[in-house]
Amino acid sequence: MLEKMTVEATLPAAGYDAALAGRVWDPNVGGPCVAAIRADGVFDVTETCATMSDLTAHAEAVGLLKSSEGRRIGDLDAILANTPEGSRKSDTPWLLAPTDLQAIKAAGVTFPKSMLERVIEEQAKGAPEKAESIRAEVQALIGGDLGDLKPGSKEAMALKEALIAQGAWSQYLEVGIGEDAEIFTKAQPMSAVG
Repeated sequence: MLEKMTVEATLPAAGYDAALAGRVWDPNVGGPCVAAIRADGVFDVTETCATMSDLTAHAEAVGLLKSSEGRRIGDLDAILANTPEGSRKSDTPWLLAPTDLQAIKAAGVTFPKSMLERVIEEQAKGAPEKAESIRAEVQALIGGDLGDLKPGSKEAMALKEALIAQGAWSQYLEVGIGEDAEIFTKAQPMSAVG
């Protein structure tokens, strides 16, 4: 964790020229606020958008954020300085996770080697010799090292068919050797913390 959060480390390259939104716990209102972050301070725009979910779903979110006057909460550097939990003062505003009612989604891939190893261990049920046998069989199917397997390739699709035929296929493997990146939920609504 950062000893001191700084404006320079927090803002994007565009700085205050960007449309910056966040959530702030404001002890003066006893709860979270949707905030517009600007060069002249952090402003509570909750009257315009009650939640970040409302703001991000709005067709003109950037314009709405920039045009909402709001109530000034404080300076970004002071709010950042009060954000780390270990040194936080409860009577001063601090940043919250920037999401509220929306589920947190992510997109990515899992490396085929680590994913296949997980499935191999699952199939072997803790028996090292069985795991080695399965691993050797998989390597024979792809003609080399698991680390060289390219998602979506002919070799990956052949491995998928072979694993299905052996009853060793896991839907989990689709995200690592299939053609498409995985879109997945990282956290449910209201579960993120700053």
